[in-house]
Amino acid sequence: MAVMQVPQGQVLFRPDDACTGFVVVHAGSIKVSLTAENGREIVLYRVRPGEICLQTFGCLVGGGTYSAEAVAETPLELEVIPAGDFQARVGSDAAFRQQLFSAVAARFADLERLVEDVALLSVAERLARALLRLAGGKATVDATHEALATEIGSARAVVSRQLGAFQRDGLIAITRGHIELVDRAALAHLAHAAE
Repeated sequence: MAVMQVPQGQVLFRPDDACTGFVVVHAGSIKVSLTAENGREIVLYRVRPGEICLQTFGCLVGGGTYSAEAVAETPLELEVIPAGDFQARVGSDAAFRQQLFSAVAARFADLERLVEDVALLSVAERLARALLRLAGGKATVDATHEALATEIGSARAVVSRQLGAFQRDGLIAITRGHIELVDRAALAHLAHAAE
């Protein structure tokens, strides 16, 4: 199968689209999100090399259509295993099947964490976790208030108020389009307060 190059920002699937095959990401990141009828959006998960898209897995195994949207968050290198070939590999290749099921289990754990976060954590705790996750090893996060609201399943105005509070408390410094993590230790403490 040929490796395809996909530009950043390209929509890979939308709700009600049929699934044509199993996506294997070699480089880059896919953002999978769900949008409610009222327009609110939440990021369900990201698909990076070695990870699977539960939406695609569910469509291929259950024969349904997509219920979320996937967008190339970065430029991608990927290949698509056609649905028939995917089914054949699941049935005949024990190593592929084990790798697939392990990845599904890990992805379910991610979704369980998301549900727990949204249902049980405060906006401050969820936002601190998102800032640390998005920063990775860097000192800054390049994200709009709207994008952060999507990350944590909240409204932009709520996120803006919380970012303002973080800034007043000396945890972050906000400049246009950038959020500097000034006190990572305090953010980490807040992020893990509910654990």
